[in-house]
Amino acid sequence: MTPAVVALLLLAGLSEALGRVTPVAVRRRGVPRTRIVPLVLAGAVVEGAVFALWPLTAWTLAELLLGSPPPGGGLEWTPGLVVPLLLSAVLAFPLLGPLLHLVLFVGVGAGLTGPLSAETGLGWWTAAGCVAVAGVVLGVTVEGVRRLVVRISATDTAETS
Repeated sequence: MTPAVVALLLLAGLSEALGRVTPVAVRRRGVPRTRIVPLVLAGAVVEGAVFALWPLTAWTLAELLLGSPPPGGGLEWTPGLVVPLLLSAVLAFPLLGPLLHLVLFVGVGAGLTGPLSAETGLGWWTAAGCVAVAGVVLGVTVEGVRRLVVRISATDTAETS
């Protein structure tokens, strides 16, 4: 992965984290900024890692379907594929359009489907299924982590009051 791709993934992660943490911070007026900044930075790293894992997870699912490793070298993010992801992460702010955010993620997934299909020899629809399942599994996992962090921070905030 090139440094430009890593930077774009981290920016997408930061944008996604800001979109998730900002509404929570607004609802809890007593939360100090010194507590929010580490949450946003940690969230940016986690979101960036989840974005980085999406093609790898789809590739692994394709390997499972094929029963043997595909002849290609693997599926990786390219700057052309990451830019729409960054745009969808910017639009993650809840008031700016969750439906548009979802549509953009579907578009990014479709963009990953073509290279996955070409590298593995799977049909387009099968590759699309691998990308979709990978996206859903990663999304559900990170949502579970988010909820756990919110629950833990709520407990910490209640204990310190």
